[in-house]
Amino acid sequence: MMMNGARALIESLKNENVEVVFGYPGGKIVSLYDALYLADFPHILTRHEQGAAHAADGYARSTGKVGVCIATSGPGATNLVTGIATAYMDSTPMVAITGQAPTRLIGKDSFQEVDFRGISTPITKHNYLVKNVQDLPKVIKEAFFIAKTGRPGPVVIDIAADVFDAALDYRYPKQLELRGYKQLFAGDVKVLRSVVEELNHTKKPLLLLGGGVIISDTSSEIRRFLNKTGIPVTSSLMGLGAVPFSQPLYLGMIGMHGSYAANMAVSNCDLLLGIGVRFDDRVTSLVKEFAPKAKIVHFDIDPAEVNKNIRADLHVISDLKWSLPNLLAEIEDNEINLSEQWRDWQAELKQWQEFRPFSYEKRNDVIMPQQVIETVSEKFRGEAIVVTDVGQHQMWVAQFYKFFQERTFLTSGGLGTMGFGLPAAIGAQIGNPHKPVVLFAGDGGIMMNCQEMATVADLNLPLKILVMNNGVLGMVAQWQRIFYGGRLSHTTLKGRTDLVKLAQAMGLTGLRVTDPQNLRGTLEKVWHTEGPVLVDIAIPANEDVLPMVPAGASLDQMIYGG
Repeated sequence: MMMNGARALIESLKNENVEVVFGYPGGKIVSLYDALYLADFPHILTRHEQGAAHAADGYARSTGKVGVCIATSGPGATNLVTGIATAYMDSTPMVAITGQAPTRLIGKDSFQEVDFRGISTPITKHNYLVKNVQDLPKVIKEAFFIAKTGRPGPVVIDIAADVFDAALDYRYPKQLELRGYKQLFAGDVKVLRSVVEELNHTKKPLLLLGGGVIISDTSSEIRRFLNKTGIPVTSSLMGLGAVPFSQPLYLGMIGMHGSYAANMAVSNCDLLLGIGVRFDDRVTSLVKEFAPKAKIVHFDIDPAEVNKNIRADLHVISDLKWSLPNLLAEIEDNEINLSEQWRDWQAELKQWQEFRPFSYEKRNDVIMPQQVIETVSEKFRGEAIVVTDVGQHQMWVAQFYKFFQERTFLTSGGLGTMGFGLPAAIGAQIGNPHKPVVLFAGDGGIMMNCQEMATVADLNLPLKILVMNNGVLGMVAQWQRIFYGGRLSHTTLKGRTDLVKLAQAMGLTGLRVTDPQNLRGTLEKVWHTEGPVLVDIAIPANEDVLPMVPAGASLDQMIYGG
């Protein structure tokens, strides 16, 4: 069928079952936006290209589908960079479509031209520059395949402006042959048998779950494994929700702001199974002291992650969809009753859980941030999708919110992107229209993409935004208090911005609560108010996220307040 490149792109998106795209128009993609109009294709107009990228990211994380964002050339494309890098660090499947100068002007510093393929190379799984309309269907097919297979990640398709108007006889490819791209699935059964042998002799085993469990949709397999073996379990920040908080001997998050029980368990276990985890620095802290008594088994689909940060004694390189069921089958075939030999270890872990659980000072004069999170957690009991921005509130949510299932916690873990929260919550709400979506943000981070409140209002999304307002850039201020003599260098937010009025000006319902006695009532009003609501919650400026592992310390060298 004859059509132009713009329409061919739209037809290709339909062939990939894309339900919605997030974007912002511009000169080099006018023809594409005309095709979107004529096809009546679902499109969300954000107020900034960074918002489009984060929204596509939030959509992808919450649904498991590929998120799609669109931007024009030059500044439109470069405004996507932070969002693409955020998706890359957390292995989110995304396709970013950008306009480029016309073919005849590429490389001549023409108006709004940048080498976006070059710019995006370090932060994408793959990227393309399309200068021939005949290549467009194949490129789109490849881009979606690469984005969602293996270890997922963002792919950029940079398209010359004249390609959108050029004609082609459109046929969408049915099959692909990608030289050099291997979609690893199965691993080595012999290694699994070695893992079972280690389990059979261990006295103090521990399971560490990372974001790969959620990305691969293997939470159910993990739960069957835990029920069969009774092995204690912890998770990274990105692994929260992989198992319910109520799972027996679930120790919570490990790492810099992890639980005492989890960090002590890692420091004293004799066998550590890392499942879909990168062993990044926020998890390991001092590498040479990480799990010093343990043999380490690393399960991951990406060979590049094996032995990158932590040396593994055994590594299972495969899709978790293959390795976890086969590991469980090997255990069942050998009729191993593992949990009986771990009774003393389980009792020790329970003592650590009881000795130093996450806690905070209960006060009547101010609203404590942990109190806010606990109240929201009790309200939804796992039914809501929780999105955070980055900072202290992010860690408090990780510590005090009770997650029951996967894809209900969205946060920027690898890049730690302030400004991620609001647009990511938009994407999550678009992808899950019948689920409640709650955003926790700080008064610093909410301002970084506050323009997207206009997007929320225009769409009348029922998003509930809880801003923890302490008047400082909380996490940096905490480091300044603890490690820099209390010198708050440019972390105090002295502006006169009224977040309630800002929300109202953007078209949201705005509320404020300063008295702890009014917190529960105000939140109930939030839940019962139709449409989008922002509530400005005053919290203490000097409240720290504790426990905390200082830089250069081992996980068992946590510091506490008081």
